Amino acid sequence: MQDRSWWLGAALSGAVVVMAGAFGAHALEGQLAPRLAAAFETGVRYQAWHTLALLAVLAWRATVPLSGQRLAMGLWAAGMLLFSGSLYAMALTGLGGLGMITPVGGVLLIAGWLALGTCVVRAPGG
Repeated sequence: MQDRSWWLGAALSGAVVVMAGAFGAHALEGQLAPRLAAAFETGVRYQAWHTLALLAVLAWRATVPLSGQRLAMGLWAAGMLLFSGSLYAMALTGLGGLGMITPVGGVLLIAGWLALGTCVVRAPGG
């Protein structure tokens, strides 16, 4: 399996999504200011969607491996770490300065989608 580490990373990200979602819904309920609770929830939601996107590209790669797919996945992985990770950290610590990292993660997520689009356009028969 050539993408074993990507599959493992997607599986771990999915597990983190479920744990973070449960933690946010139960352990953090009523413990955070509404703004911080919303930030935490946004981190979970974006990580969940991009984990699903990773799985979709991995499934696609199993039948049609293209070089640009890994670039898109790498940008999403880095974007999830910075975007969702900074929101989780900001919500849990209250350190608003961590919010400066969030847009960098967002740009990486967007770049991943653009890289995927470019991959599709450049694909044979695209």
